Amino acid sequence: VQLQASGGGLVQAGGSLRLSCAASGRAFSSYNMGWFRQAPGKEREFVAAISWSGGSTYYADSVNGRFTISRDNAKNTVYLQQNSLKPEDTAAYYCAAARPRGGSSWYAGYGYDFWGQGTQVTVSS
Repeated sequence: VQLQASGGGLVQAGGSLRLSCAASGRAFSSYNMGWFRQAPGKEREFVAAISWSGGSTYYADSVNGRFTISRDNAKNTVYLQQNSLKPEDTAAYYCAAARPRGGSSWYAGYGYDFWGQGTQVTVSS
């Protein structure tokens, strides 16, 4: 599967953005999906994940209550709604897909097989 992230930009603190990740391929609806971010000089970190059906969602503590992950399997797209943005949210954001497999910890940010290119989010103070 190929992934294409978009929707990043420059926003003031307290503002909102919605990131999108469009996927190619008919198997999209079978993949668990995640969003990650990487700030300059820092390691990539897990942000949020959603199950293949959309029925389960998981968030990093740093974004819980401010970000919402969702998906539309009919459109082969996963979203990340970002509200109450803070300067520390500034990073390149990546979407990723995890094949369904037993024992995978995709909900915690592990076991992802496919990655999209990043979309930059910059939050000014």
